[in-house]
Amino acid sequence: MFRSFIGAMVGAAAFLLAPSVTPAEEPSGPPITIGFSMPLTGGLAVNGTSGLLAMQIWAEDTNKKGGLLGRPVKLVYYDDQSNPSLVPGIYTKLLDVDGVDLVVSAYGTNVTAPALPIVIAHNKTFMGLFAMDVNDEFHYPKYFSMLPVGPDPRAAISEGFFEIIRANKDKLGLNTIALAVDDGEATRNTADGARANIRKVGLKVVYDKTYPPTTTDFSPIIRAIQATNPDIVYIASYPPDSVGLIRAMHEIGLNTKVCCGTMTGPQSTSIKTSLGPMLNGIITFDFWLPAPTLRFPGVMDFLQRYQKEAAGKGVDPLGYYLAPWAYADLQVLGEAVEETKSLDQDKVADYIRTHTFNTVIGGVGFGEKGEWKKARLMTVQFQNIAGTSVDDFRDGKGEVVLWPDQYRAGDPILPYSSVKH
Repeated sequence: MFRSFIGAMVGAAAFLLAPSVTPAEEPSGPPITIGFSMPLTGGLAVNGTSGLLAMQIWAEDTNKKGGLLGRPVKLVYYDDQSNPSLVPGIYTKLLDVDGVDLVVSAYGTNVTAPALPIVIAHNKTFMGLFAMDVNDEFHYPKYFSMLPVGPDPRAAISEGFFEIIRANKDKLGLNTIALAVDDGEATRNTADGARANIRKVGLKVVYDKTYPPTTTDFSPIIRAIQATNPDIVYIASYPPDSVGLIRAMHEIGLNTKVCCGTMTGPQSTSIKTSLGPMLNGIITFDFWLPAPTLRFPGVMDFLQRYQKEAAGKGVDPLGYYLAPWAYADLQVLGEAVEETKSLDQDKVADYIRTHTFNTVIGGVGFGEKGEWKKARLMTVQFQNIAGTSVDDFRDGKGEVVLWPDQYRAGDPILPYSSVKH
């Protein structure tokens, strides 16, 4: 009996000293609705579907933790088909018919820019997802950009590319450059920044033309570029045209020393596996890779869940390019709602503007025009890719970070024409 009494007393003491863990209460009441369009079909779907899955995981996580303001979260979304002309109607429906409480953007500049005037007219806080400088014209104080390009976004995204050119300019004789630019909002914006960087480095432009986003035959573009014999080729492209351009470059045998600037598309797993070794030698941007210095708290756990849920769904199986950012986008919005205890758009926007957020992609703080206070992106080169399986690109394999120095993992292999095969 004495031993039983002592055991009971020890057990009681342990219970009293143990940390109190209160399970989250089940969210109740009408849901807090978050509305958006997303490119689930069309040229941007390669990334849009990945972003949607990440957002659904965030909503699931949030509801398990008690929702927002004690209410469940519900995502309300429509497929914009990668078509900018459909976006204003979708956001008008979300706000006027569905009556959503909060709005965020689709993935990508071309389908975010048309939504912004609708959102401004409704005086809503708006989180942009990978939208390049869409608030430059409006300076709308309730817009915030989940894109790590900093206060000078147009020039920032190609800064690393031109820093590599500057470092190799004399050694390789880099003097002339050709530009091919998709005539869409995002790519025009990035090309504007590239031209500013070109002037800083002191290069001669021998070709500078846009092509329609609907282009499917890229051979004439590559032949026209090759006819100018440029030392450097800069391409500002979206996913479908990036694939077509790279295939044309290999079919024709593009001969240049440095390529390719700010191609969007090669960051996505399905495009990597479709092109495989054809990516070798290409220098472009990336926003995040699972390198040791970029494994921010929570990101690898999130990706493990994402990859498990992505299996068999036809979405990006690794999710490195967009998924963590889409999750972080809603982390910021959710924290602002919880901390202000409000859905008041002014209070939510003021909180986002004045606070730093710890997210799965690290610390995030917003400055002028709602852009990040400080840029945090990378310039990478595809190197030593031998196959076309997902494992050829898992854990960042095949991509070598060249810039900035704090993330640098290797040196560029140049000239491009010697390694592209």
